[in-house]
Amino acid sequence: MTENTHPSTDRGAAPDHEGLTTGEGLRALLHRLHHAGDRAWQHDPHAAELMAFVAEKYAPLARKYGLDPWEAASAAFDVMRTRAAREAHDPWAVVTHAVRITCIFEARAQGLLCSVHQARRPHVSAFHDPERFSDRGTPLTDYHPAFHIPAVDTADKADESPASERASTSAGSAVEDAIALFTLLDWPADTARAAVEHVCGALTRAGTRQAAYESLRRDKHARALLDIPGHSWTALLKALLGHPHPAYAATGLGRGVLLRLLVGESLPVLLRDDDLVLSVSLAAPRHRRHHDDADEPHGGV
Repeated sequence: MTENTHPSTDRGAAPDHEGLTTGEGLRALLHRLHHAGDRAWQHDPHAAELMAFVAEKYAPLARKYGLDPWEAASAAFDVMRTRAAREAHDPWAVVTHAVRITCIFEARAQGLLCSVHQARRPHVSAFHDPERFSDRGTPLTDYHPAFHIPAVDTADKADESPASERASTSAGSAVEDAIALFTLLDWPADTARAAVEHVCGALTRAGTRQAAYESLRRDKHARALLDIPGHSWTALLKALLGHPHPAYAATGLGRGVLLRLLVGESLPVLLRDDDLVLSVSLAAPRHRRHHDDADEPHGGV
């Protein structure tokens, strides 16, 4: 006689549905199928009855995610063969949780047009499902900015240079115009060039004007190397990158000189901005030196 480890499942009669719905009944059957080997799942009538019950049990869950009931049954089959399901205090809870997770990622995989393995990865599942141009009442090309091309003058159509070169030229022109603006407003030419180029380099590394402003505002080392007083440095950052306060976001003061030049404003237009001209000219380092030089004779009298 063989050892009767699981007496409730060693009898010849197949378990009924009431036995399958209990954790004990499922655990006992899973243990018996495991000890009988992989072929037991193929030939054992108890296993066939279990899979039919599982397909019926998880059919609503499968339909919820647009799947066939047997896809949920297949997921249940995979988890029921694991040790975690056999040894669990509540095997049905383990199986149900695994089937739900599998259905979720199976549906995500079908929507993302990728494998289930890929859909389980957060950096893949974060994307939205692909859309056809005809899926919406308004064509995607009419409102999505990725399909918008700014109007180009006829004279500009002859320009066959790559887009990257034109973007680089535009940015370079904005930098040169910004340097010219500060130079015209009584900043020393070498100081204006060094300061503007340093700010542009920091902006490239930071990625946003706000981040660049916060980083440069605390950069005492750069200010010392450029030999710019504190009030001049602050005024230069606000002028180039824009005032950081949200209340100024939609104004010229909030956009800053660099952005205004990039969106099409010219140097003569900026020179007609009285507030900008006044703030930049008053903050010029040369003004401070002239003021100090003018005060010295009076202090010596």
